Amino acid sequence: MVKVVETKAEFDEIMKCGKVVVVDFSADWCGPCKMIAPKFAAIAEENPDIVFIKVDVDQNADTASACSINCMPTFQIFVDGKRVEQLEGANENKLRELVAKYKGGNQSQKQL
Repeated sequence: MVKVVETKAEFDEIMKCGKVVVVDFSADWCGPCKMIAPKFAAIAEENPDIVFIKVDVDQNADTASACSINCMPTFQIFVDGKRVEQLEGANENKLRELVAKYKGGNQSQKQL
C-alpha cells in the first residue's frame, strides 16, 4: 500500500522507521505521474518489506523543497533516513531495478 504523506513532519517520522523507503514525488497535473502511479502501487504490493510513500509536490511543498525536487515524477530511495538513489522520469523498468537493488534491507552494495 502506498501512503500519501501530507506534511514534512510526517515524512521525517517515516524516515525513522528503519526500513528502505521509496518516495514518489508527483503532482496531480503531471501526465507522466498519472501514468506511473498504478505501476508504483503494483511495485509496492509486490514488495511489502519496503515502505512506499507518495508526496504531492504542490500539497507538501516543504518536503519537496527539502528533497530538492526539480521535476516530476522523481523517485528517491532512502536507507536509514538517508537518500541513496534518485530516478527522474516515469520509467517503470528503471524503478523496478532500483527497488530490486534495495529489496531485503540496505543492500546498497548489491549489483543490478
